[in-house]
Amino acid sequence: MTLYGETPENGSAAPDAELIRLINEAIALELNVSRLYALFQDQFPEDAEFWQALSLEEENHALLLKIGRRHFAPQEIFPLELLPDSVKPLIKQNRELEQLIGDFEILPPLREDAFRLAIALEEAAGEIHYQRAMAGETRNEALKVFQTLNNNDRDHADRIRRYMEERGIGQSS
Repeated sequence: MTLYGETPENGSAAPDAELIRLINEAIALELNVSRLYALFQDQFPEDAEFWQALSLEEENHALLLKIGRRHFAPQEIFPLELLPDSVKPLIKQNRELEQLIGDFEILPPLREDAFRLAIALEEAAGEIHYQRAMAGETRNEALKVFQTLNNNDRDHADRIRRYMEERGIGQSS
């Protein structure tokens, strides 16, 4: 079972600062991805329902991480499977996303490019850890709570690919 840290002897240690930093960046990533998908919802009305669903699911992922930060991190049982080993890729990805969102507010991407970017994001460091943790078998009780609460909000990259295929997005005519 992978748990963060060990139970301190007195049972009341403050959460590790590096863990909190990782969780905070992961929350920011989920919210940035949600913002991007909400932007795509506005920019591509033909796909608005699809982008809205993904945006709401990303917000839900951020909420779950916030719950974990509040309830599991102080008890040192936050499931590390949800996070990459380092905060650096999360910081980099968040900065890039913030820049893209700003750019796309001025000049929207092509529809196909929006979908391809979404797939790349879902397969990037922060998202892929979250998705793999949600899909895997575990004995970790804290992770089981996350999986239960997350329910079917997973496999975004596959869902995006299926949506593209069903609608002929990115296929040569």
